[in-house]
Amino acid sequence: MTDGPALGASSVPDEPRRAEARPLGVDSRVLRARWRTASLAAGWRFPSDWGLPEVDAVCAAVLTEGPSDQVLSGLGRARAAAGAGLDETLADLAALHAVLVDPDAADGFVTPDIDATPSRLLRITAIAWAEVALDKLTNTEVTDPLTELPTAAYLRTRLAELYRAAARAGRSVPEDYVLLRAAINLNDMAGWSRLTVMILTADALRKVFDGGETVACLGPSTLAVLTERDEQLPTRAVAVRREIIAQLYGDRQLRNVQPPSLGTVRLQPTYAESCAVLSTISRS
Repeated sequence: MTDGPALGASSVPDEPRRAEARPLGVDSRVLRARWRTASLAAGWRFPSDWGLPEVDAVCAAVLTEGPSDQVLSGLGRARAAAGAGLDETLADLAALHAVLVDPDAADGFVTPDIDATPSRLLRITAIAWAEVALDKLTNTEVTDPLTELPTAAYLRTRLAELYRAAARAGRSVPEDYVLLRAAINLNDMAGWSRLTVMILTADALRKVFDGGETVACLGPSTLAVLTERDEQLPTRAVAVRREIIAQLYGDRQLRNVQPPSLGTVRLQPTYAESCAVLSTISRS
């Protein structure tokens, strides 16, 4: 294999969207094969998912200008998107580094050492991996354990479906749908009463909006209903308020608790803008 720049050469600030597959030269193919062998020996669990376009981009960069921030970040993101864990991703990077520092090792049989891998390479790859992993976690459909309602992640998923359907039908989501928000003032509550008010409010929303609307928990003190904008909405909002007050009044320890504030929140013209609104009201 011909000599190439050392791993960890100067970086390129621009981040790529996705590496493109490109034909590899002989030297790049040899490097790729040795890297794969070393990575599998280091514990890569699923051999069939090791090869990615980003791997080829790293190999090509190693033999030219050196792996930049761009290609290393691309590799980290691609590994996370494919489901590889952080420890597996960094062990894979250590395998590449071990192959490069010991070019005479036959068939890629080397001993990868994460601690011996330059910290800059680990940091760039780990940050890129974490960005994708955290995004996947944030957008995973889950259920709030207290209220047993879907979380904001599910509501975002539902909104995405509505915006796609509206675009195909030539309609406007803000004209057809609206959010009903229930905000609970927990400043003067503590412990059991805080939990109970959230549970009772969630139960009231489920009772009134029982026709397929999406009722979700957006935060520690905010619940919301994604519902159609129709003439029945004001009536149902009043019904929710009455149901909540009735449930609070039914518990002696909660009779002096201020009922949740109910109000409508207008959705935005685009999905991204509506997600931003969700983030804002979930923190307020």
